[in-house]
Amino acid sequence: MLDLFYDDTHRALRDSAQRWVDHHITPNASAWEEAGAFPTSLIRQAGQAGLLSAVYPEHLGGAGGDIFHALIVAEALVRGGSVGTAMGLGSHAIALPPILALGTPQQQQRFVPPVLRGERVACLAITEAGAGSDVAGIRTRAVRQGDHYVINGSKTFITSGQRADLVTLAVRTQGDPDDPATRHQGISLIVVEAGTPGFTTGRPLQKMGWWASDTAELFFEDCAVPAENLLGDEGAGFVGIMANFVSERLLLAASAVATARLALDDTRRYIAQRHAFGRPLEGFQVTRHRLAELCTLEAQARAFVATVAQRHRLGQDVSAEVAMAKNAAVKACASVCDGAVQLHGGMGYMRECRIERLFRDQRLFAIGGGTTEIMNEVIWSRALARG
Repeated sequence: MLDLFYDDTHRALRDSAQRWVDHHITPNASAWEEAGAFPTSLIRQAGQAGLLSAVYPEHLGGAGGDIFHALIVAEALVRGGSVGTAMGLGSHAIALPPILALGTPQQQQRFVPPVLRGERVACLAITEAGAGSDVAGIRTRAVRQGDHYVINGSKTFITSGQRADLVTLAVRTQGDPDDPATRHQGISLIVVEAGTPGFTTGRPLQKMGWWASDTAELFFEDCAVPAENLLGDEGAGFVGIMANFVSERLLLAASAVATARLALDDTRRYIAQRHAFGRPLEGFQVTRHRLAELCTLEAQARAFVATVAQRHRLGQDVSAEVAMAKNAAVKACASVCDGAVQLHGGMGYMRECRIERLFRDQRLFAIGGGTTEIMNEVIWSRALARG
């Protein structure tokens, strides 16, 4: 993001995070992507380096940072060259906020510190085969039976689902997803721990991009979870999920900008080295001007995301603006990565070239955290409709 909004703690974190990424991720990124996974030991190393805890409360083992500390870490991880690894290391960033928002002090102390230390992996499980951006459409149901909730249903497309030690799970405790009058009622959140009888995971899902990230299906069959794992009251889950969207969308927007910047850096180096018709590609005005246009798109998106993040840090309502910023960052990233492939020519289509991977990886930014179409609905309802 923009240094304009940083203090010394932000700059120190930026430098230390980039050094850690350069040492631990960059040399291994391509191998982990081809293998479809990164080592679990990397999570503990990231925890020891303080990269998992930068924005969490000090009494839970965090550093007490703000949204810019979170964006700095997200950008640094992406610049390692494996967006899948970055997203796998960052899955707790969407799994823990509901625990902080709705959980009791006892629940927070039980679940949060081990994740921040990298000793446990946390994921958020909302999406189902028939309910993605439409959270009110979930059908996984939890029924109270004595001092337990019995859960039946399934989730899909869950980042870190295979290796998660704890799952912040969205369930239906009341209401009917097919009834417009009640479908938004009775959405609750409950923490399910690995090893709980009735909780299983499916095979790793094969994806277009983000190959190194663990993406899984989760299954719950008469899975009995202690009632003390419920976050907040029954029916409070919808509010908890919605409250998390601003920070999640900012993180995704920053990751899209970082992906675009990485593509631009690779392209600048390539056009300086690659020769055609007796001179470097950068010697052609059409090449220079195209890269200038792509750099402008990235700079515009970076400034927009940073400005919205600053307003969020000041406590302003940016629900509409963050949707705009995410869409702008995603669109800029898509254009930059497409242009980078074109400027690389045939090499940009080869798997040995990082640009090919970035082009695939960027596609999910327009889907995750709310699709572009859902963002437009948010913009309409929160900004345009009120004039």
